[in-house]
Amino acid sequence: MEQERYNDLKMGERGAIISIFAYILLSALKIFIGNMANSEALKADGFNNATDIIASIAVLIGLRLSQKPPDEDHPYGHWKAETVASMVASFIMIAVGIQVLYGAISSVFSAKQESPDLISAWTGMFSSVVMYMVYRYNRNLGRKINSQAVMAAAKDNLSDAWVSIGTVIGIIGSQFNLPWLDPVTAVIVGLLICKTGWDIFRKASHDLTDGYDEEQLDIYRKSILKIRGVKGIKDIRARKYGSNSVVDVVIIVNSTLFIGAAHDISERVEEVLMKEHDVFEVHVHVEPN
Repeated sequence: MEQERYNDLKMGERGAIISIFAYILLSALKIFIGNMANSEALKADGFNNATDIIASIAVLIGLRLSQKPPDEDHPYGHWKAETVASMVASFIMIAVGIQVLYGAISSVFSAKQESPDLISAWTGMFSSVVMYMVYRYNRNLGRKINSQAVMAAAKDNLSDAWVSIGTVIGIIGSQFNLPWLDPVTAVIVGLLICKTGWDIFRKASHDLTDGYDEEQLDIYRKSILKIRGVKGIKDIRARKYGSNSVVDVVIIVNSTLFIGAAHDISERVEEVLMKEHDVFEVHVHVEPN
């Protein structure tokens, strides 16, 4: 199973690489057209994609580092490298989001406001279609290899598609004698950049501090209690190593059981969690009662 996870991480690199190339193309296009067509919203959207380049590179680096086998300094492997990379990317995204907000708010209160050229709207629409296609690819890839990092990248792709649509709405609205609508939309884009960065930071920090979904633990608990020979569960804990879940559980069995029988029950617990719930590693401790 460990080799399969390494292969999945290798496959996940494709999604990150495709995202990087798409963001490079779209950010350059949006910033160029935004300056030429005088669209603050399109420029803000372009800077948003620029931060996504850095975030995608961080995900790519994290996926590659995660593939390194365990060594003396990392006996549990390097799985958490992608989580650390995600946190670094979140800091960069929030910083750029604040910069975009500052520029957009300054433009809102500027005495000179002009409606952007309509070519900026067409650019935003084209970008939205491209990002939706990248989202579909990464979503399908993430489901296939069961990668949280790739699925997170897919959600970011989808949010970028929606941001581009919002940009188009702001640009078109500014054509109807509402030039302030374009920089106001840029403010919204800046807020969305900050929110995306914050969401990534919150998820990464939760995983790095060994936080885990309580509802998922309840699902594990119910599956274990259905196993024949398990009288109860004294304790169950779980933590994340990248996209991999590691579960520690203390089960209660009949005190009259021989060691071999108790061992068979613990192996069945491992098998159920790993095969039915895709848990990467399970540590079972047996207590008689």
